Amino acid sequence: MMKNIFLMLLALLFSGCAGKPSIVSQSPYITHTLQYLGLEDRIVGVSRYDDLDLPKTGGIIDPDKKAIAALAPDFIFTSDWTAPDVLREVTPDGTEAIVLQGFHRMDEIEQNLRVLSKSLGLKNGAEMAAEFSSAWRMAAEEVDGRGRRALILSSCKGEPFSFGRNTYLYDLFTVAGFHVVETHSSIRHVNASGEIKSVEELLRATEPEVIFVLQDDDHGCSVDLSEGDFRVVLLNGEHFVYPAPVLLDGIADLKVLFPVSNNDN
Repeated sequence: MMKNIFLMLLALLFSGCAGKPSIVSQSPYITHTLQYLGLEDRIVGVSRYDDLDLPKTGGIIDPDKKAIAALAPDFIFTSDWTAPDVLREVTPDGTEAIVLQGFHRMDEIEQNLRVLSKSLGLKNGAEMAAEFSSAWRMAAEEVDGRGRRALILSSCKGEPFSFGRNTYLYDLFTVAGFHVVETHSSIRHVNASGEIKSVEELLRATEPEVIFVLQDDDHGCSVDLSEGDFRVVLLNGEHFVYPAPVLLDGIADLKVLFPVSNNDN
């Protein structure tokens, strides 16, 4: 009898609460977006890369089928980086799997807010999405980029990568007034097997005036920047590496570093 009661309580815990759909978030950027919408209390499982103290469900590329099945969520939200056949395999019966975008353009973040809101029945979700779209653009336009040639670098486990044209950070820094000099169509991984094999080679090819280096515990940049005629600016990676509304904090950081002069018209 006591065992049955315990199981019922456990099921209630993992379902969030009555009337609130339970969610597995398969990436930190999705978790950040859910938090922005005020839906953190509905999350019952997160990826291995998330900080929330909840059951871990693998990653985008390799979701953990057993862990997800044990949670029996109403929804699993993942990225388009998850292979369709993999997603079908790990999605339990009765769970709705929804794929989100986000890494290519800033407007995909707004779209993610709309998709999440509609899926989860959030009444003011469309308004929050529109507010985010307006807020990030207005804030970015208050950064004094002045057309400076900018290179955006990060380093995951010691292997540098830079953000090119078809990325959300290209959009953000362009609206902030910088000229992003990375010509790659997406994210360029700088390594021995790549077209550009070293950071030094990338600097010669792009000739930046400003190098933005994204740093945090997971993306600590051990990039060896050679001396040159450029400014190195260290940014809080937590505010930039996720295509989510947390980017508003990143833009606030840029506004402090590159404020518009009171003498500017």
